[in-house]
Amino acid sequence: MRGVWRVADVRSAEETLMREVPDGTLMQRAAAGLARRCALLLDRVYGARVLLLVGAGNNGGDALFAGALLARRGAHVTALLLSPDRAHPAGLTALRRSGGRVRTRWDERLPADLVMDGIVGIGATGGLREPAIGIVEALAVRAPRPIMVAVDVPSGVDVDTGAVPGAAVTADVTVTFGCLKPALVAGPAAPLAGHVELVDIGIAPQAAPALRIAGAADVAEWWPRLTAGSEKYTRGVVGIATGSHTYPGAAVLSTAGALAGPTGMVRYAGTARAEVLRAHPSVVAADSVAGTGRVQAWLCGSGIGTDEDARTALHDVLGTDLPVVLDADALTMLVDGSSADRLRDRDAPLVITPHDREFARLAGGGPGSDRVGAALALAARMHAVVLLKGDRTIVAAPDGTAWVNPTGTAALATGGTGDVLAGLLASLLAAGVDPVRSAVTAAYLHGLAGRVAAEHGPVTAPDVAVALREAVASIIP
Repeated sequence: MRGVWRVADVRSAEETLMREVPDGTLMQRAAAGLARRCALLLDRVYGARVLLLVGAGNNGGDALFAGALLARRGAHVTALLLSPDRAHPAGLTALRRSGGRVRTRWDERLPADLVMDGIVGIGATGGLREPAIGIVEALAVRAPRPIMVAVDVPSGVDVDTGAVPGAAVTADVTVTFGCLKPALVAGPAAPLAGHVELVDIGIAPQAAPALRIAGAADVAEWWPRLTAGSEKYTRGVVGIATGSHTYPGAAVLSTAGALAGPTGMVRYAGTARAEVLRAHPSVVAADSVAGTGRVQAWLCGSGIGTDEDARTALHDVLGTDLPVVLDADALTMLVDGSSADRLRDRDAPLVITPHDREFARLAGGGPGSDRVGAALALAARMHAVVLLKGDRTIVAAPDGTAWVNPTGTAALATGGTGDVLAGLLASLLAAGVDPVRSAVTAAYLHGLAGRVAAEHGPVTAPDVAVALREAVASIIP
């Protein structure tokens, strides 16, 4: 598990360490890591043309010191000072002593194989301002386009939320220092960071992380293990109340997701039973939730509709004392308040899986620029784990912890893939996995499956369902 920290916590950790090390140590460590990464990006350092976009303060200082290190290796380094009277003095001195050049006016003819974005750092607010906007835009349309390396974070993003309030740098690589920040992993800012490389400068935030990121090792650890005494019932039985005459595919896809999970049996309840059994003959099917038999967790909602039969199914599922996943149509039915009493009286875990439009109906407004904060607020209000779907899916818990999924892909933005995700999530719950870990694991493996499916061409939901088994096999020993 990796942690992600907000600016205040990063600053506090930096201040603590700076009291223990010689002045300037952290900046030298940051600059060394930054210069090393830039050198690897260049075909060769000697003779390479490096342009530093230098703003005020320490972020510009990191760029200047890194530029000085590259200049010592024979690179032609030019620093363009966007705030000449506020540029880092020691950094400027180091660059000049190393043979670097300094300019205070932008010139379209300035050559660059690589550009360092040292315009603003983690303390800045708002989007880029002129003249930085014009310079960044001009560099972005150059042919060939120079490599853009952001220093700590891409300039112009909201570091704590991942929002992009205005013009911002789009980086190929971001070299960040000490720890990850929210804008590098969540929200619309995350794609602007490109590949993120973390440089250890010795800081250790003491506060709890604002976000957590699971890795393959976490997913493997959380996945239930088979033993010599395992059998279908001890592995868990998951109930799937999805699909309808109108949308039988949702039932087939959600059941496929559940079958890729760790449970030993899948029971289906609904009017798409014929289609489910045709696709998945191992499933035990019934016409209704009431007639399904014993299960350890339920999924309800995907393609079920909102008619009276659907409302009865939702009512019966919420009436159990079992963990429940609510997806798609079940979320729509929650909005009218008819199930409020069932939700209020439930002590068992509840996981909801909205996309942005469903989130807006539940919360009274979309997640907005702060997706993590919005998901946490809804989780607290509904006393449910919220899996807010998107390119960087957020999992938020009522206790205030939040996770961001690192495996997402735009290839999953097609109809039916969420049904597969919901089925897998419910299977994990039925197998006894903690609700937050179930949601994080399901999102992680679902994202991997999307990537696997995308290797073979345009992705459809059935492709993801098939690829999910390969994704699980690649992680679970």
